[in-house]
Amino acid sequence: MKRTRFFQIFAAGLFAVAALPVLAADEELPKAEKVIDRFIEATGGRKAYEKHHSEVASLTMEFPGKGIKATGIRYTDTSNNSLETFTIEGIGKVDSGVQNGVAWESNVITGARVMTGSEKADRLRAANFNAPLHWRELWKSAETTALETVDGEECYLVVMTAAEGKPETNYYSKVTGLLVKQKRVVASPMGELPIEILAKDYREFDGIKMPTKLTQIAAGNEIQITVDNVKYNTLISADRYEPPADIKKLLAK
Repeated sequence: MKRTRFFQIFAAGLFAVAALPVLAADEELPKAEKVIDRFIEATGGRKAYEKHHSEVASLTMEFPGKGIKATGIRYTDTSNNSLETFTIEGIGKVDSGVQNGVAWESNVITGARVMTGSEKADRLRAANFNAPLHWRELWKSAETTALETVDGEECYLVVMTAAEGKPETNYYSKVTGLLVKQKRVVASPMGELPIEILAKDYREFDGIKMPTKLTQIAAGNEIQITVDNVKYNTLISADRYEPPADIKKLLAK
């Protein structure tokens, strides 16, 4: 899929390791390294990832049943900085970003804040460019724990454990090798928040396959995210990642 960071697009903290089923005794689980390496190949291969040095993604969000829509754009590159800016119809802007190890959010509803602790750690991992290639650096360990069916498709469950923050469970298709689901518990201003993401409709953009339809469920609310377009190797100026004035005021204190 679009590098796993697309599972972490929404600024407020968007991904609970559930009780895991036991695999049949006569079937051996592949090691996590093999499952993740297969995902890299299934989405284009290491060379396809490495030829890219920047990424600009256009996104659309809908909140079913609430009549709310949002459009956004995400910038990221090999500096491991990022900027996500969304405009919610009738409400205003929600921006978030990472610059030089600082993770921040400027929200028209909740205001400006600088992230700390496990929330910051999650955001820094999400901003890492070509994150699938660097998973050994980003995660303390990875383990394939079970085989589970997701929408009729058998998936290997790989639990990723970080030095800071909650574990993340990724569901990789046994047949295609693609990532089809993710479950996490993330820190947020509302406390720890269980998030579930379903990924469908993979498309190829300049040699990389990614899901263009994401359904996120958190706190009983559903968000549908559509990846409209992705452009690679566009020149992104360093000042693009500059935080807004309200964030700079917080940093200056």
